[in-house]
Amino acid sequence: MPSLSRFLLVLILLGLAGFGLVYALGTYVKPATRPMSQDVPLKNLEPAKETAKP
Repeated sequence: MPSLSRFLLVLILLGLAGFGLVYALGTYVKPATRPMSQDVPLKNLEPAKETAKP
């Protein structure tokens, strides 16, 4: 079973490397933020429809 042990070890090491990469990106990389706004045309705004009462 040495080949199975080696295979599992490689999978574990790849998983740990992936986890470390995601952790490092989440911890050390700061996203650039900027203000954002978008105009909504009034014709797209419709009043809420009333629901029928039973």
